[in-house]
This record gives sequence, C-alpha cells and structure tokens, in this order.
Amino acid sequence: MELYLQFGYGMMALCRELVEEWEGGTVILSPRDLTSDQCQRLSNSIRSLPNGKVLFDPQFYLPHADHERLVAHDFWPKAYSTGGFFGGPELAKLMSDLKALNDELGTDQAVLPGLLAQEVTDDWLATQAAVLEEAQAVSFGRPLCQTIALSAEACRMETQVEHLLEHAENFKADSYYLVVQHPKGNYLVDDPAWLSNLVDIIAGLKLNGGKVIVGYSNHQMIVAAIAKADAIASGTWMNVRSFPPEKFQLSYQEEIRQRAIWYYCPRALSEYKLPFLDIAKRVGVLDMLAPTVMDPRVANLFGGEQPSTVGLSEGAAFRYYLSSLKLQVDESLKGSFEDTISAHEILLTEAETILASLRSRGIRGQMRDFTEIVDVNRAAIAATIATRGPILRHQWHAL
Repeated sequence: MELYLQFGYGMMALCRELVEEWEGGTVILSPRDLTSDQCQRLSNSIRSLPNGKVLFDPQFYLPHADHERLVAHDFWPKAYSTGGFFGGPELAKLMSDLKALNDELGTDQAVLPGLLAQEVTDDWLATQAAVLEEAQAVSFGRPLCQTIALSAEACRMETQVEHLLEHAENFKADSYYLVVQHPKGNYLVDDPAWLSNLVDIIAGLKLNGGKVIVGYSNHQMIVAAIAKADAIASGTWMNVRSFPPEKFQLSYQEEIRQRAIWYYCPRALSEYKLPFLDIAKRVGVLDMLAPTVMDPRVANLFGGEQPSTVGLSEGAAFRYYLSSLKLQVDESLKGSFEDTISAHEILLTEAETILASLRSRGIRGQMRDFTEIVDVNRAAIAATIATRGPILRHQWHAL
C-alpha cells in the first residue's frame, strides 16, 4: 500500500519537498485549492522529480457547488440540470474537457467525476455507469479511475453497502477512488459499522479486479491494508485527512485559521498539542512519545528543553506527520492476509498499552486521541476476517 498526497490549501512547496525526499510519490491535485495555472506548474514540478506522478480530482461531488476557485476552472459546467445532465451533451463536453486537461497535466490515470451519494440508489448507480461509459467513448488514453463518493450514512448502512457491491461487477474501471464522509464530521471515526463497511467496500472492489485509492484519509485508515487497498491519500489540514463535502461551498470556513500545532506519535496512533509534551517531560515519560527512528524535524522536542519552547513550526509538524504516516503505510501490507492481520493487531495492542500509560499521567490527545478508536479498528478487523477472510486469504497474491 502506498501513501499519496491529498492536495490541500498551501501544500505546493510541501508536495515538491516530500516527493523529492521520498524519491517518488503521487500528488492528487485539487481544483478547489489551485488555479489552472497552479495545477499546471505543480504538475510540471512533480513530474520533473524522479518517480513523481500526479492525478487530478475533478471534485464534482456537488454539481451545485459554488466555491469560487473550483467553479472558475474551465472544465466546470456553466449550468447543471439535475434531470438531463448525465444523459445529454453536457456530460460529453465535461468528459472531453477533462480528457484535454489530463493530457495537459500528464496524469498517471484519469480520475472521473462522481456525485456524492447521499444514498446508494438505482439513479446514482445509473450516473456512475453513464460517466464511465462516456469516458470510455472519449478514450482518455490512460487508465480510468472511477470516483465512488459516499455520505457517512450511505457507508454505515449495511443494506446500501450491499446494494453498491451487488452492482460492483458491472463496474469496469481500471481503479477506484473511494471518498467517504466521516460520521458527524469526526476526524477519527468512532463508529465500527462505518469503518467495517468501508473496509468491506475496499475488499469487494479489489476482488472485482480493480485497484483502490482511499482519498481524504488519516492514520486510522492504515487498516485499509487488510483489504489490500493500493493507496490511501492524506495531507496537512483536517479537511484533507477527512472528507467534509461542505468544503466545496463558499460558506465553508477555511480550517487554516486554526493555528494549533499537533505532534503525531506513531506508536500511540495519536496526536498531541505541545503543552501535553511539556507535561510528559515533567512526569518523565516524554521518551514514550518519541518516534522509533528520530526524525530531524522533531528532534528538538526530545533534546532536553521544554517541548513547547523549541519552536516546532506548523510546516515541520505537517511534514513529520506525513513522513511518519508514509513509513507506517509502507509497512502495513505483508506477504499474506494472516501476516497483515497480525501486524495490525500488534500495532493496535502497542498503541493501547502506550495510551493507557500516558493517560494515567494526564497526557491526552483530546479529539485526536486513539484510545476510543482502538476497539473500532479491532471491530473492522474482526468483521473482515469473518466475512472476507477465506477469500482474501486465497486470493491475496492475485489482488
């Protein structure tokens, strides 16, 4: 499994630096956060690096979206009719415009537009089929990646997931870009039904022969590896580590105004504000929060000074989070289903042990603490073993 960079506001320099540092990587471009010229410049820059690749997400989740940067792009339809768009010339024009744009950007594959499904209905499934059929007719000249965008409720309802997967055999894209809203807008999802169903969707699509990219992810989605997802995508701000559909509306308040700096502890699967690292130092457990292999971007936090005084920058915290997540993602997929499951169970058990020790000393990650999430991920693992285990075990090397 790979880590892709989900582009968000202000990430141009970060993407270039990390792809160069990692000696490769894929950036998912965002028309909501980039002008057309910026898309082209960033694409050229990323593709000039060794093993640098780009994808372009049309972000057509809400056709009536009014975010000024998004709707200013030439490909965005000037008018949208709910009834006739997917059966008329407007869709053909959208596909033609996106083909030209993918050619200009030199994308590795073409991410197709996909409406956000508040509910998995026959009408929504028909729009999915229409988009893929039109894309195949236009002939993009590169692999097609079909967007599957689901509301939180659609993902947590077993009947709707079953309806989606029943029709998955009719999906003939080369890969799938799975984008799912988090319940209640939570950063870490505490609903085991939602997470179990999401992993089941990944498994179903993989068993149907497609590759799967899980967009708008944070470290909770490392668990996607147990269904052999090909990639998860993450970024800096919370609105690219989870999927709030309202971000495509003008009324959305940019999260960049929230200036708190968070430190990620990979072993605890949790993030902490710097004053909690001060407490950890005071009570003698700061080393428990240190990365196994020290990253120079955060080394000063563990150098003897009070952590909140050493000047960890927002940019350094973001780069450290993504580099740490990449290491975890790189290690998440093993040679067999059993070994992958075992690795994830070990990860959760270690996190649980460390979290219990930290919390007993008053050190907590608040809304980014994984304590209440450990059992959610365990439930998803158990559900996958029970429902998909035999076939994943048998098909693992073919997926």
